[in-house]
Amino acid sequence: KDDERIMMNLPIYQVDAFTDKIFSGNPAAVCPLGQWLDDEILQKIAMENNLAETAFYVKEGDRYQIRWFTPEVEVDLCGHATLASAYVLFNLENHEGNAVHFFSRRSGELTVTRDAELLTLNFPVDTIEPIALTDEITNGFDIQPVAAFKGRTDYLLVYEGEDQISQLTPSFEKISKLKVRGVIVTAKGNEVDFVSRFFAPQVGVNEDPVTGSAHTTLTPYWAKQLHRNELSAIQLSSRRGYLKCTLLGDRVEIRGRAKLYLQGEIFF
Repeated sequence: KDDERIMMNLPIYQVDAFTDKIFSGNPAAVCPLGQWLDDEILQKIAMENNLAETAFYVKEGDRYQIRWFTPEVEVDLCGHATLASAYVLFNLENHEGNAVHFFSRRSGELTVTRDAELLTLNFPVDTIEPIALTDEITNGFDIQPVAAFKGRTDYLLVYEGEDQISQLTPSFEKISKLKVRGVIVTAKGNEVDFVSRFFAPQVGVNEDPVTGSAHTTLTPYWAKQLHRNELSAIQLSSRRGYLKCTLLGDRVEIRGRAKLYLQGEIFF
C-alpha cells in the first residue's frame, strides 16, 4: 500500500581516528551496509550525524566498496573515515586477517593494514603544481603564505613556521568561495617534520580536526623539501591529530591509531 513504510535498523559506529584516546583526533561515523541505499538516504544520514565525514561500505567479494559523505556532499577521498572503517572491520565486524582492501569508484584501490593497534592507510599520492598567490586565495587568511600549490582537489598554502599555522585565523566566508574542496595550510614543525591545518567550508566542514587525505598532498611536498621519505606530522586543530607518513613512489602510507567512542543503531 502507498502508506506502508519499511522500517530499517542500521548499525552505526563513531570512531576517533588518528589518536590513542577519545575526545581527540577526528571523529567519523561508520555505517556497514548489506547493500547500497539511495544516495539521498546516505546524504541524510551524514547530515543527521553532523560529523565531518560519515563512511558507508558494502562487502563485494574479498573487498569493500566505500563512500564518504560530509553533512552536505559526497567527497572523493577521506583518510580518517577510511581508518575508522578499518578499525570497525578489524575490531567489531569480524573481518579476518590483518589487511582490509577497500575500493572507491572515485579514488581506486585503498588498503589498510594493522600491526597491533597501529593502522596504516595506503593511498594514491596527490600531484601538485605551483600557482600564483592571488588575492582570491590569500584574502581568506590574516597571515600571508610564502607559496601556493594546487592539488587534485585542494589548495596547499605554505607558511614560514609552525607558530603562524597555530595563530592563523581563517575567513570561512571567503574560503568557501574558492573552487576547490578545501585549503591545506602547512609549515615545518618545531618538534615534528611538518604541521598543518585544513579548512573546507565548501563541503560543510569549516576546520577538519585531522585530514588523512590532505597528507597525500603534504607528504610528497615535505619529502621533497626535507629530502627524506619518512615523516612525522601533527595537524594543529583543537583536537590534534598525530600521523606518521611514508612516501612510496606514487603511493603514500599514513599511519595512526583509532578509538571507539560510540556504537548503536539507526532507526528509520
